[in-house]
Amino acid sequence: MRIASLVPSATETLFALGLGDSVVAVTHECDHPPEAASRPHLTRSVIPEGLDAGEIDAAVREAVGAGRHLYELDEPMLSELGVDLIATQAVCQVCAVSYDDVVAVAARLPSRPRVLSLDPECLADVLADVTRLGAAAGAEAAAARLRSGLESRLEAVRAAVAGAPRPRVLALEWLDPPFVGGHWIPEMIDIAGGEDAAGTAGAKSRTADWDELERAGAEVVVAMPCGWDEARAREEVLANAERVESLGAERVVAVDAAASFSRPGPRLVEGTELLAHLLAPDRVEAPAGVAFREVRPRETAKG
Repeated sequence: MRIASLVPSATETLFALGLGDSVVAVTHECDHPPEAASRPHLTRSVIPEGLDAGEIDAAVREAVGAGRHLYELDEPMLSELGVDLIATQAVCQVCAVSYDDVVAVAARLPSRPRVLSLDPECLADVLADVTRLGAAAGAEAAAARLRSGLESRLEAVRAAVAGAPRPRVLALEWLDPPFVGGHWIPEMIDIAGGEDAAGTAGAKSRTADWDELERAGAEVVVAMPCGWDEARAREEVLANAERVESLGAERVVAVDAAASFSRPGPRLVEGTELLAHLLAPDRVEAPAGVAFREVRPRETAKG
C-alpha cells in the first residue's frame, strides 16, 4: 500500500505501526521520526516565515476571515505518486490542508485513493485513531499492540500519582494572544495528577484574557505554544514576562509542544509522563529525550 500523510500526527502513527516504508509522501511539517522528513513534501504554508507570535495570530485570523486556505497541496506530485490512502484531518483549519480540498483532489486522482480523516477531540479518540489508521493500512495487529502499550503507559502514570496533591495547572497553547489548551490537554493534566485551571476536556482550545487567567489560581504554568519546541516556548515566556508573572504561579515550565502536546499521536503519552514528572517528580521519572525547561519569567533573554 502507498500512503500519503497530510498531518504530522498520522505520519508519526504510521511509522510507529511499522509502516514507514509505505509512507511515500508527507507534509512540510512532518519531522518525526527523522526519516519521515526525507519523504517528498506535498504541502507548504502560505503564512510567511519569520513572524512573531502576535503576527502569526493576526495573519491566520486575516486569512481565515477572508476564506483563504493556510496550506497549499501539490496535486501534480500527489497524482504522480499513485497513492492508495491519504491520511488527513478536519478538526483544525490552521493545522493542515483543507479537508474538503483533499477530498476534491482525491476524486480527481487516477488511483482514486481512500481519504481517512483523523479528527480526535480527546485522548480516547486519539487511541481509537490508532486502530482506525491501522485497519485502513492493513496493520490491525500492529495497531492493537501499539494501542495496548500506550494505554498501559497512561494507566501506569495514573497509578503512580494516585493520592498525591493535585496542583492547579494552566496550559498555555499560545501567549500572544493567550490560548488555553483544550481537546486532550486537560485529560493529560488529569492523568498526570493535576487539576486544569482553565481548560475543558474535549472542548476546543480557546482564547482568554490575562485577567481571567490571573483569577484561575494556577500553581504551575506550562507554556506549550502550538507547533513550537521548548526553546521557542521559553522565548515566548520571556517575551511576555510581566503577563506570565502576573499569573502568580509557583513554577513556569516551557515544553516541546510539537513533540509531546500539539500533535494527537503516540507521543501524547510522553507528554503525559512529562507532566506527571513535573507535578510529582518523586513518583514519575522524566521520559527520556523529552525537552522541557523551567523558566523564571523575569530572567533576561540571555539567562
